[in-house]
Amino acid sequence: MHEQLNFIIEILGTISFAMSGAFAAMQKRFDPFGVLIIAFVTSIGGGTVRDILLGIPVFWMHDVFICGVIFASCMLAMLVKSFEKKFRVTLFLFDSFGLGLFTIIGVQKGLSAHLHPIICLTLGTITGCFGGIIRDILLNRIPLIFRKEIYATACLVGGTVFLFAVKYLSFSYAFVQIFTIVTIVVVRTLAVKYQWEIPKFYWSNKHNTEM
Repeated sequence: MHEQLNFIIEILGTISFAMSGAFAAMQKRFDPFGVLIIAFVTSIGGGTVRDILLGIPVFWMHDVFICGVIFASCMLAMLVKSFEKKFRVTLFLFDSFGLGLFTIIGVQKGLSAHLHPIICLTLGTITGCFGGIIRDILLNRIPLIFRKEIYATACLVGGTVFLFAVKYLSFSYAFVQIFTIVTIVVVRTLAVKYQWEIPKFYWSNKHNTEM
């Protein structure tokens, strides 16, 4: 049961980020091949970095099924684009769910490797965020994680909830996984709705002029 749920989470995360990447690429008016490339790197970027850091085989290179899921999700996104007009809302929804789903996968990979909880949180954040970072760089825009929106913070909050619940609470593992994913999505949604943001550090124009 536990392995089946992890498989479902990974597939849903892959679909969510593939759709997110595809919609982002279509916003930039990419051709179908460009849309597929952006969808692919968005889906596998974080997991690839995670697996390299863990020194284990990169997940998608040994699972053609994952590549098929990404391709099918990309084709679906291009089909939906024909009657979907609210790109920003759609992109946000898929990106938020992908963030929650992949964060859980990353944290669990760290736990399976018997790493320190802080490292597990880091792996969860990397898994959730790095696909989006690569996507945004290829789309020539500042990655969300570096902007004012609450993004990586949502991963850290959700990962902390997951680690605390697994260690100290007696809920079922499946419930904790689902609750954590929902927590990340809710935190990100509320942050955007109410414009929560982390303080920014920058040089003022006045300072630059004096320099």
